[in-house]
Amino acid sequence: MSCSAAAVADTELARRSCVPCNSKDIHAMSEDSAKKLLEQVGGWELAADGDILKLHRAWKVKNFVKGLEFLQLVAAIAEEEGHHPDLHLVSWNNVKIDVWTHSVKGLTDNDFILAAKINNLNLEGLLSKKANVQN
Repeated sequence: MSCSAAAVADTELARRSCVPCNSKDIHAMSEDSAKKLLEQVGGWELAADGDILKLHRAWKVKNFVKGLEFLQLVAAIAEEEGHHPDLHLVSWNNVKIDVWTHSVKGLTDNDFILAAKINNLNLEGLLSKKANVQN
């Protein structure tokens, strides 16, 4: 998928809202399904934690305080969506986020929606010049 196509897909996912995870109809998606949706959320990668698939992304921020500001922006979206990622501020300038649906021990559409919304955040002034780091 081209960069512009990925950006359009990001925007389409970001327009959607997460659905409540307490439904008995929600199940973890297959790795193949996750790989297809992954193309729509630029910068994210699939990470396996044992047999649990997660979305993972890392950023390098200017400093510790900017990292906390970044996490506050993500926390606001997570609260609005009722879908909460694992947030990490590692060392003093590395933000790492893992998104997965805890209740099904895997990935659902909600995770990709949240990743797209995080991608749409205005991070101007928060990221270092080596802004996007994958770890």
